[in-house]
Amino acid sequence: MARGRSRPSFSRWLRENSQHYLMVGAHEQLAKRYPGTRAPARPHGALEIAWLRVFAPVYRALPWPLRHRILRAMPGSHRRTWAPPPARRDPAV
Repeated sequence: MARGRSRPSFSRWLRENSQHYLMVGAHEQLAKRYPGTRAPARPHGALEIAWLRVFAPVYRALPWPLRHRILRAMPGSHRRTWAPPPARRDPAV
């Protein structure tokens, strides 16, 4: 590991890998749906196969309320809430 670079936290590693493999899985689905579309590279190794063939399909099959609860329980930036909308003001005259 390069000097001065800290190791990412587990939650960050999990979030980054989840996002990456969900995107690759979506790319695979699009390539199957549209003939002639280039598919991503095949997974190499047991870890990539687990992410793409177990995690991604299971995650996509979960209903949104359950997915949302899981995301809220995980530490990290996705727990930030949106700022409330600005107060409504009368139009300028």
